[in-house]
Amino acid sequence: MKNTLQNDRESRPFGRLDTKALFSDGTPQYVRPWQPAPHTTAEIRLRAARSNIDGAALLVWRDDRCDRLPMTRMRRRAGAFFDYYKVKLPLEDTPVCYAFEIILGSRRLWYTRTEILPAEEAEAAEQETMDLWMITPGFRVPEWAVGAVMYQIFVDRFRNGDPSNDVLTGEYCCDGRRTLAAEQWDSPLPGNETMNFYGGDLQGVIDSLDYLADLGIQALYLNPIFLSPSDHKYDTQDYLHVDPHFGVLKEDGGALLPEDCTDNRKAERYLRRVQSEENLRASDRLLARLVREAHRRGIRVILDAVFNHCGAFHRWMDREGIYGGAAGTAGAYQSADSPYRERFLFTRTEPEAWPHNDSYEAWWGFGSLPKLCYEGSAALERDMLAAAARWVSPPFRTDGWRLDVAADLGHSAAYNHYFWQRFRETVREANPQAVIIAENYEGSERWLRGGEWDTVMNYEAFMEPLGWFLTGMEKHNDEYLPERIGDADLFWDAVLRRGCGPLTAQPLMISMNQLSNHDHARFLTRTAGRPGRVEQLGPGAAAERTDLTVLRQAVIVQMTWTGAPTVYYGDEAGMCGFTDPDDRRPYPWGHEDAQVMRLHRETIRIRRGSKALREGSLLRLADAKGILAYARIAEEESVIVLINRLHRRVEYSEDLRYAGVETADGEETSVRVLLASDSRGLRIPKKEKKLPLRDGRLDLTLPARSAFVLQWHR
Repeated sequence: MKNTLQNDRESRPFGRLDTKALFSDGTPQYVRPWQPAPHTTAEIRLRAARSNIDGAALLVWRDDRCDRLPMTRMRRRAGAFFDYYKVKLPLEDTPVCYAFEIILGSRRLWYTRTEILPAEEAEAAEQETMDLWMITPGFRVPEWAVGAVMYQIFVDRFRNGDPSNDVLTGEYCCDGRRTLAAEQWDSPLPGNETMNFYGGDLQGVIDSLDYLADLGIQALYLNPIFLSPSDHKYDTQDYLHVDPHFGVLKEDGGALLPEDCTDNRKAERYLRRVQSEENLRASDRLLARLVREAHRRGIRVILDAVFNHCGAFHRWMDREGIYGGAAGTAGAYQSADSPYRERFLFTRTEPEAWPHNDSYEAWWGFGSLPKLCYEGSAALERDMLAAAARWVSPPFRTDGWRLDVAADLGHSAAYNHYFWQRFRETVREANPQAVIIAENYEGSERWLRGGEWDTVMNYEAFMEPLGWFLTGMEKHNDEYLPERIGDADLFWDAVLRRGCGPLTAQPLMISMNQLSNHDHARFLTRTAGRPGRVEQLGPGAAAERTDLTVLRQAVIVQMTWTGAPTVYYGDEAGMCGFTDPDDRRPYPWGHEDAQVMRLHRETIRIRRGSKALREGSLLRLADAKGILAYARIAEEESVIVLINRLHRRVEYSEDLRYAGVETADGEETSVRVLLASDSRGLRIPKKEKKLPLRDGRLDLTLPARSAFVLQWHR
């Protein structure tokens, strides 16, 4: 078993320096306050082995200048394993980067976020090439989101609380496909893709709030709920109203769309349902009720913002002609003189291109998703920001936004950043505790400097690397690379280098960490190591050869990792499914997998009861091929997580004093076993079970394909 450095630092000879003991990060243990205001001071701390170094200084970069601030050693407890150093850092109103200088006699070393370098080598390097810590004064994320357990709901597939509002078969059509209502809640998905409806609605979410509270959920993320013709609702038809098919139908009746007809102007029942002001207002009120009921149970509610594109049904485009096209209000598809024309880009602009001008720019070429042109319309920007403020304000009081394809918005990087700055200002003015979570697949640091997004859906530094380590599968289930299974170095490189980058602590501590979601294959299906999609393999194959032992390891990591673990609806019930649309099957009420349910309840319970898991530091421990080992550390507590992905047992040994476990030389102490898992299942000790340590060292046999969560309290 090799000892590896925290943050994957390069192993180099530095004399007597105990490189494993050196540690700092941006959590509240090492930056106080951890969300400092502009023009204040922050106390920065550094950990080192007891009496191991001769001094330390903070190296601070502002613009092109590097300042050196000497650090003072703090008073240590008797017999303490570490020394701590501190310094007050004066802050301005701009981001500041820093590293540490370590003094060993006449020698100076630089300690950055991912490596230790001789000072002369570091001084010759460009600042941009070094992995520095960063503080952005004034960058504040909601405290409630730190370490919170979230739950994602794809509303149509979660629960049908009000059958009277269900979309009916043949009610209307979109892109030539007529609506199709499932005959039964558990009917298999036909090949109709975006026009399959199961009847899930907001009342179903309300009816499930007690279940979610009992599970331990602290925040809901709802896929889009606003008026839209599809089952996924990423083709928004009206940003100012909840879809009555998810809400309330006060007025109903009328004929369905005639057979062999695709003209939605003849879909009388549909038009009455979605254009009735009474239906729209009642549906909006139901959302307000859902939020009140959730808040009463201590659960926050996050909505999905689809602002890069709208839907072709939206009155701004009105491809269907269902909004009438009266003088001065015609959609851009219908009239060259439309007041909304400037909200879209058309490649054909000659007068004869109208009506029915289908040359508009569409997101990824999908005609149902017209891309919005903000640069051409101040009114569009105004309307979108008003919608963003509306839903986080009374009477709705939702708790934030998830931003769909956020990096794609606009037609230039400059405008994209400008809009998200305006968005943040608008939303935070309306609700200072609203969270802003962006969907982005790579390179998010430019948006995470305090003025735009709070955090991201953590594909790059959680979902993807953990999937490779445990299953060897790509997140869409399209590729199987067995050589990546158990590759600890590859995992940590993704987590600490590619994923984190030069970020502040705030995005990391609230990052949305998922195993599955509506865009990617269910994790349980990926445990089979069989690439493919539903159209190739069939729906039944999604549950074949799945591995609950690997799933247990994944959930244990998810619930003990830095950030906000987010359960995709049904993952806790053992749901399977290939990538979308197969990952959007209806929740299996009454047919949940009891083992998987217990796994989620117990790991969520453990997480919520642990300060170290909610907000503690993350430290890489000794590992090897097939072994993932780390600690989460707070001032009074350490939690140690050990994962053996190998099909054989491993003798594991590590000095847990480096993980914050305090013990004097020669003194015995112990760690408590919170849970264990192997091929036989999940085990929660009924009586307190402890593992002894001698001089802080843990020696433990890890059974094949096992997981342990251990805890130490002062």
